[in-house]
Amino acid sequence: MAIAVPFYLDGFWLQTGLFAMSAAVGAIGINLLTGSTGQLSMGHAFFLAVGAYAYVYFADPGQDGAHAIGGLGLPTPLAVVLAVLTAGVAGGLFSPIAGRLKGAYLGIATLALIFLGQHLLFNAEPVTGGYNGRAVPPLELFGLTFADTPELVLLNVPFGALERLWFLGLLLVLGAAAFARGVLRGRPGRAMNTIRDHEIAAGVMGVPVARYRAGVFVLSSMYAGLAGVMLALVFQRTVPEYFGMLLSLDYLAMIVIGGLGSVGGAILGAVFVSVLPQLLTRYSGTLPLIAEPGSGGVSPAEAARILYGAAVVAVVLFLPGGLLGLLGRLRGAPGGRRAVLGRGPALPFSPPPASPSTSPTPDTRS
Repeated sequence: MAIAVPFYLDGFWLQTGLFAMSAAVGAIGINLLTGSTGQLSMGHAFFLAVGAYAYVYFADPGQDGAHAIGGLGLPTPLAVVLAVLTAGVAGGLFSPIAGRLKGAYLGIATLALIFLGQHLLFNAEPVTGGYNGRAVPPLELFGLTFADTPELVLLNVPFGALERLWFLGLLLVLGAAAFARGVLRGRPGRAMNTIRDHEIAAGVMGVPVARYRAGVFVLSSMYAGLAGVMLALVFQRTVPEYFGMLLSLDYLAMIVIGGLGSVGGAILGAVFVSVLPQLLTRYSGTLPLIAEPGSGGVSPAEAARILYGAAVVAVVLFLPGGLLGLLGRLRGAPGGRRAVLGRGPALPFSPPPASPSTSPTPDTRS
């Protein structure tokens, strides 16, 4: 079904789906850090900005003039790899702090990255383009340009930039999800979950807590960098205002709504949070209590934040497993703790009462 989407849906739905794909990659990264390791990060948007602007800088040859803008003009596939590595390096520079702080202290420390990033994006004009941002060079891979030109037609359907990026986005999401699940199913995942559940016990068992915290922070930063590259390719222009505090809060809402510590939950939460504003904007003229953008009243963006804010409260109070846990219940998941390695924390399901035939016989001997 996902492969057939570009042949039947228009550009609005394709762009909405691509936003959801980029959000899913970024949400998987922060879920590894927050959901699986228990490290709160408020600076995820900073690393998305690093990935997006690094790709533009590496891929764009730059231009001279009154407002000179730099660039290296490297091949775009190499620019993608270097952008992800740059985000990882930025996370590595912060990793000594991430390895020693936890909880709200780390959240406040990463919050400083947002303010630092906004200052750099608005003022480092030779690299970022300042307030107006920079145009994003289209990706060229194996002779295929992910842009509207040159013209490409498949099965009598014109394939522009969005249609071409759709298949690339699918591959990146699948690859990011498969790698994260592999991490969580192996020894690193067990160590991360142990650090999250009981840090002292992890240290006693020989887990290098500070090293794991720093490593997961770098890995999460690289996921964010890849998500930033995907966003830049879809938007086709990088704008500093987008990578602010609200974007980091959106990512935290994604993993809470979808299900902490779960790859599938991160994807579900990303789809919910990223698609909801688009749908409300599209149908604002027919939905009650929602005004069209710029006409006053409750805008679609505000309504979306109210709705998934309410969803966060509902999940915390009634669905600790998030949307993924709700799907498990709807599927008729068996009782007991549904804790599968790589699927996140155990859901607080109560085990079913033992039947008389299986209940243990009490020992009546003296």
